[in-house]
Amino acid sequence: MNKTTIAKAANYVGDTVTIGAWLTNKRSSGKIAFLQLRDGTGFMQGVVAKNNVSEEIFQLAKTMTQETSMYITGKIVEDKRSPLGYEMQVSDIEVIHEAEDYPITPKEHGIEFLMDHRHLWLRSKKQHAVMKIRNEIIRATYQFFNDNDFVKIDPPILTASSAEGTTELFHTKYFDEEAYLSQSGQLYMEAAAMAFGKVFSFGPTFRAEKSKTRRHLIEFWMIEPEMAFTDHEESLKVQEEYVSFIVQSVLKNCKLELETLGRDVSKLEKVKTPFPRITYDEAIALLKEKGFYDIEWGEDFGAPHETAIAESFDKPVFITHYPTKIKAFYMKPDPNRPEVVLCADLIAPEGYGEIIGGSQRIDDLELMKQRYEEHGLTGEAYQWYLELCKYGSVPHSGFGLGLERTVAWISGVEHVRETIPFPRLLNRLYP
Repeated sequence: MNKTTIAKAANYVGDTVTIGAWLTNKRSSGKIAFLQLRDGTGFMQGVVAKNNVSEEIFQLAKTMTQETSMYITGKIVEDKRSPLGYEMQVSDIEVIHEAEDYPITPKEHGIEFLMDHRHLWLRSKKQHAVMKIRNEIIRATYQFFNDNDFVKIDPPILTASSAEGTTELFHTKYFDEEAYLSQSGQLYMEAAAMAFGKVFSFGPTFRAEKSKTRRHLIEFWMIEPEMAFTDHEESLKVQEEYVSFIVQSVLKNCKLELETLGRDVSKLEKVKTPFPRITYDEAIALLKEKGFYDIEWGEDFGAPHETAIAESFDKPVFITHYPTKIKAFYMKPDPNRPEVVLCADLIAPEGYGEIIGGSQRIDDLELMKQRYEEHGLTGEAYQWYLELCKYGSVPHSGFGLGLERTVAWISGVEHVRETIPFPRLLNRLYP
């Protein structure tokens, strides 16, 4: 007997196969039962006709409970009504484990209930679709950077210093020393770029930010490339090419998942290079035109501001040249206008906010020393980073993309809590 998966069953149209599966739902009508099956690779319908199976198998099909596991055998047949284009005509069922009182039923449940049962909610069709899109973005990320000659380097998760200040860090003891959970691998990636030229990291980061918005997680994943001999303009081109690449990869390889989520793919189809760009100055003027009269030059943008700016464009937009005083110490000032830095935030359409922050980094030793004094970066913890400017510094740039916000935007889900398998929120550490 051929043993296969739902995803590969199309290769066996006309053949009889066996699939290990779980029952997600069922309905029966007289002499026929319809079983909604899943196996981790996809979802498929199994049709059990009373005339084609034993009485025992037919009764089993009618009485099986939700999430019962089984080996199910039958012929794969074409069915144009199915999203997959095929279904199974069942001939045999072997129950592995009968589930009892499964808590997540086809009825509506509150979000807190579903989050309490996240370990089970992941099995649902929509959550499965979001995770498959997340996986495709990760796969495409590795392909993009590998194809463009980047070397993957893994920065530490436990650090002795902060990338952007200590107010949003988780403190811990590292034997007899103070340590922090990493809020960014960027400083370490700059060191790696000086050794390998073009590098990227992909790993977890932690922000002790007491925020409850739909855009924030306490633990999330970041993709952080750094590039030696690369200026701000060259970095922007890499960013837009990368984002365009992952969006087009999802459109190509996750059609069924996007359909399951009801995503308007026409909006994603517009995400191709080049992306529009506006300066911080132009963004302030645009916001005032839209009625945000209280925003003043020198203030950072919040979610309402980013959403209002994004509404003027049909694809991601770069906001460049933010004021120096509201950005991180390592960002290089514009030589022609030192009150702003050579940086950009990439704002996603449809209200999903910033998905990338990037800049050209300071490569001048004296300026970096000045920044250290201004930001109070004293002691040994930052000494190694200062030495990057001392020994063969070069123009270099980099950026960080937040995976979960990007998944939320591309998949069209409302809240980032659904874009990571087990979200860590301000009030949630379980399950």
